[in-house]
Amino acid sequence: MKEKDYQHELRRLHGELVAMQEWVKSTGAKVCVVFEGRDTAGKGGTIKAITERVSPRVFRVMALPAPTEREKSQMYLQRYVPHLPAAGEVVIFDRSWYNRAGVERVLGFCTEEQTKQFLQAVPEVERAIVDSGVILLKYWLEVSPEEQTRRLRNRIEDPRKIWKLSAMDLKSYSRWYDYSRARDDMFRTTDTAWAPWFIARTDDKKRGRLNVLTHLLANIPYHSLSQEKVALPKRQKANGYHDPELPVRLIPEPYGGSDISHRKATKADSLVS
Repeated sequence: MKEKDYQHELRRLHGELVAMQEWVKSTGAKVCVVFEGRDTAGKGGTIKAITERVSPRVFRVMALPAPTEREKSQMYLQRYVPHLPAAGEVVIFDRSWYNRAGVERVLGFCTEEQTKQFLQAVPEVERAIVDSGVILLKYWLEVSPEEQTRRLRNRIEDPRKIWKLSAMDLKSYSRWYDYSRARDDMFRTTDTAWAPWFIARTDDKKRGRLNVLTHLLANIPYHSLSQEKVALPKRQKANGYHDPELPVRLIPEPYGGSDISHRKATKADSLVS
């Protein structure tokens, strides 16, 4: 997909997301969106595409760290409950309680009995979430083994992306079919009428993001609210005000002036005198 076409559609969908945001604020709606998938499936990029033009006061992204010792002693789902949306909020989980059905199970961070208990319990927990008025959407981003390999190699070779690569990613990469079996068990048990799974193919990142945004918007019953026309008021007169000579420091401007495309910033340029 050409970048120009992608940006054109993304701009349109961003406008709809803003309209959805205003509806959520106005009606007190509660929206919870769960993103799951293998490493490199595109969760982060999709979430960024959703949130980059909306208010962080309405849209909250939750990517919980490893549990503390106290949290390990709690009921498994307990640490996630405080992060569910209140009225007027959209909460997006970048991985969620389904860690137990995937990474924890495959890499041995929980027992098979704990996984079984989780898979039995979570449909009723999600029923309670939905019955409380939350709009719950669950997305699995599906990437092919070939595309996953390409993306992981790109992370290794690109200094801007190497931070995304962890030892756990490498372990997960070698366990492709264990993850496939775990995913299949998860779908069989937790794909319910009140909280179904939606699968998005993301080998093509741009198309995948647009497809998810379109589906998300189609499954939230928002409508555009009428808005008053906005006009800038007149700015007050200076009434004798002049910029004073204050002892402040301006940063160097290596990209200032007409030579911006020709000049390279150096270490010296970045120093403040």
